[in-house]
Amino acid sequence: MRQMPPEPEIELLTTTGTFSLDGGTWEVENNVWIIANDQDAVVIDPAHDARAVATAVGDRELRAIICTHAHDDHVGAAPELAALTGAPILLHPDDLPLWKQTHPGDHPDEDLRDGQRITVGGIYLHVRHTPGHSPGGVSIYVPALEAVFTGDTLFQGGPGATGRSFSDFPTIIDSIRDRLLTLPPETTVHPGHGATTTIGAEAPQLAEWIARGR
Repeated sequence: MRQMPPEPEIELLTTTGTFSLDGGTWEVENNVWIIANDQDAVVIDPAHDARAVATAVGDRELRAIICTHAHDDHVGAAPELAALTGAPILLHPDDLPLWKQTHPGDHPDEDLRDGQRITVGGIYLHVRHTPGHSPGGVSIYVPALEAVFTGDTLFQGGPGATGRSFSDFPTIIDSIRDRLLTLPPETTVHPGHGATTTIGAEAPQLAEWIARGR
């Protein structure tokens, strides 16, 4: 009997660089998430250092480069990683205006759509459109791993920032309430920056977030 490959696991690579928007630039540390077994992988948000991400993937086949949104710290290294690995870049089309600020002469390979399913290592990654931090922000829910990758939509302690161009606070609250907090409470939240949390830990704070945003 042929042995089945192991179920994918979650790997974390942390990279550092800058985030620029609306005339300002800030130093940032990003979480690059890799979902992989010993054969296949997908990368979520290849931040800052394409070669470091490619090294972390190793000799596994990179099936997709998933961008949760198009701020430059999350997509800056995507074209180089695609060139190194041959993997397609996936981005929600509502974030193309942001993408073009960083990569005016380039274009993602495929659109991400709400409800889309992506496979890696025999498990499904479910795309949930969660706008607010940006128009085309998405979260990637992986039921088999009891995990959701939220980009900059939901962090430990609250929503992502909405004080810059292309963002909107009521929209991000709607996304979190309707698309994320409806997930099982034990679901681990893997954000684009900082520590992990769970849906169960964040859900009780919704009313406080709304009050703070008024």
